[in-house]
Amino acid sequence: MNDTELLAVLIETLQSIAPEVEGSELRPDRPLRQQVDLDSMDWLNFLIGLSERLKVSIPEADYRRLVTLADLVAYLQGRMTCY
Repeated sequence: MNDTELLAVLIETLQSIAPEVEGSELRPDRPLRQQVDLDSMDWLNFLIGLSERLKVSIPEADYRRLVTLADLVAYLQGRMTCY
């Protein structure tokens, strides 16, 4: 899966939690939670949704590293190549 495809999956998963999110308005270099105003439970549901959809384990210890869309894409690309 290339970065563009992965980004589309991220946005689709995010929209399943927060349907009002406009993917085209998201900036890859800004904190995602601040851009879409997700509370901690929504953020957790988003990460769990990504894990399930992509069949990739995201350990809780890594959650703090996942701040921006760019962080998520890079992290998930690395995790997917491990499997």
